[in-house]
Amino acid sequence: MTSDLLAPLDLAFWNIESAEHPMHLGALGIFAANSPAAAAHAADLLAARAAGVPGLRMRIRDIWQPFDLRQPLAFAFGGATREPATDFEPFDHIRLHAPVADFHAAAGAIMQRPLERGKPPWEAHVVPGVDGTSFAVLFKFHHALADGLRALTLAAALMDPMDMPTPRPRPKEASRGLLPDVRKLPGLVRGTLSDVGRALDIGASVARATWGVRSSAALVSEPTGTRRVAGVNVDLDEIHKIRKSAGGTVNDVLIAIVAGALRRWLDERGDGSDGVAPRALIPVSRRRPRTAHPQGNRLSGYLIRLPVDDPDPLGRLATVRTAMNRNKDAGPNRGAGAVALLADHVPALGHRLGGPVVGQAARLLFDILVTSVPLPSLGMKLGGCQLTEVYPLAPLARGQSLAVAVSTFRGRVHYGLVADAEAVPDLDRFAKSLTAEVEELLAACTP
Repeated sequence: MTSDLLAPLDLAFWNIESAEHPMHLGALGIFAANSPAAAAHAADLLAARAAGVPGLRMRIRDIWQPFDLRQPLAFAFGGATREPATDFEPFDHIRLHAPVADFHAAAGAIMQRPLERGKPPWEAHVVPGVDGTSFAVLFKFHHALADGLRALTLAAALMDPMDMPTPRPRPKEASRGLLPDVRKLPGLVRGTLSDVGRALDIGASVARATWGVRSSAALVSEPTGTRRVAGVNVDLDEIHKIRKSAGGTVNDVLIAIVAGALRRWLDERGDGSDGVAPRALIPVSRRRPRTAHPQGNRLSGYLIRLPVDDPDPLGRLATVRTAMNRNKDAGPNRGAGAVALLADHVPALGHRLGGPVVGQAARLLFDILVTSVPLPSLGMKLGGCQLTEVYPLAPLARGQSLAVAVSTFRGRVHYGLVADAEAVPDLDRFAKSLTAEVEELLAACTP
């Protein structure tokens, strides 16, 4: 294992964290127990396998040197690097809990605790069910260590081996020298000028998007450091029926369901929409193979208004579809939703000094995060126990009360909800609103 500098967006995630707003993402997996000792056996397996996964032995270390010879001409002062932890101990990261009756309630208490920054920033919590028929594993990964796809890869490496096709070998890459090929310098200069222009364009879009805009009051809260978690799963076939009838993509339907659930939830709370359409940030992956930071976060995003004032479920879906198409036409490198790309244009020390300010600014740009996390449809097991449900859990931005993550797994759509427990004591009501919105859309699509 070798060390590597954190990519700019990873460094941003590392520096905006606070005790009240830890920047880890999670996944709550529920397994069918095959014996009374299944949970304890799972914890032992996770510990035994973790030592053999290089990515899980990487810690993050702050660096205070002007240059790093492994990254020529890169100004790294104030940055951070991933490096192997020589004192790695698996049981520092894997915890076996007492049996519980509610996995999601247990996950909320676990998610609110920040990861220890001096060690590899990840944890796996094994939680038995009181009835003995199931157990859960809650994985936590710091966003600076892994994005959703990378976290999935690390977690999957701890599962039981599967019979997979042998991957084709990659062609060998030519070795790189310390200095760039001078023949590429004209292209690098043009690329740099283009990047500056793109950064200015995104900055202007962010300014326009935030100037004089009010946030949705129900989705804004002062940080309390508390967390509540809930999960909902619906039939993927039902989502496809809606898509085929009303048009758009599966993702359009999943976002429209969130919009309808927010409308119903706000009405039941007596809040209404305050005349404000909540702004949703929809992250878009820009991960490409063989990039300068292959393990780093490569994210952009689309910013859309959720049509909570529209009483027609098909009208809400049409509005979401139009907004998403407009964003796709512009591309992930433009518009206010691409604000994450600005991280590439900030020096390491700027991330270090500006992290707290950036963390405070999220509420100015968007009211709720709605993110999709890809999952394989393959059946996975741990200690011979079948994985039956997977709920992705997103970090909660400072000043916001609710975040939504969604995945499809083995014919089901899983919504994972994370909220500030004091701001959203009725998270279960919002979860029920998601199910009700699916039913309403189905009814609207039925002749």
